[in-house]
Amino acid sequence: MTQNSWAGRLPTVKSKADLVYESLHAAIADGQLRPGERINMDELARTFGVSKIPVREAVKRLESEGLLTSRVHSGVAVAEVDTKEMRGVFLARGAIEELVGRLAAQNTDDTLLAGLDRVQDAMREALGRNAMSELPELNSRFHQLLAEASGYRILGELTDQLLLTIRRYRIVAPIDTANWRSVVEEHEAIIDALRAGDADGAARAAREHTASQARHEVSEDD
Repeated sequence: MTQNSWAGRLPTVKSKADLVYESLHAAIADGQLRPGERINMDELARTFGVSKIPVREAVKRLESEGLLTSRVHSGVAVAEVDTKEMRGVFLARGAIEELVGRLAAQNTDDTLLAGLDRVQDAMREALGRNAMSELPELNSRFHQLLAEASGYRILGELTDQLLLTIRRYRIVAPIDTANWRSVVEEHEAIIDALRAGDADGAARAAREHTASQARHEVSEDD
């Protein structure tokens, strides 16, 4: 038996560093760890019940992704959000979302539509309860489903990266209820185009959705 024939059969086992990384990543995305907040490595090791080694590995990985920063004499902190870069983030997201919308329309099936409808229902329900903290994760799930339907892993990874940057930005510059209602309405336009099998319409709706959010959240002067 060759190496290639058995190497892929090994079960995936997460290391302690992976688990620390995932916990910190989620805390940053959810705003439990806010931009600028200091990270105490010793305290983290005690909290997770691990040595400092996996904590350092997780921190280095998050630094490489731009989520943590490390400075001599200042220690490790959650990276600040560069508001001047947000226009570029929205421009990049507009291009990605347009492509994802077009490709998703070519691969639309009942499973995708049902999944998107469930997310929409959950967002409306959260809005009705004024549960604003639930909306960022639901919004991310909507766009992740679309990216998965595109059929390209790289588009999913880019979508995740851009969504995370925007979620972190919204921690320091949250959007209001009216804007969240606009998000749901704009999502519905994308779903309508997918349901109709209209690739051009889905691409246009996705692009307009991102442009609308950019107008709400960043200005030419930022």
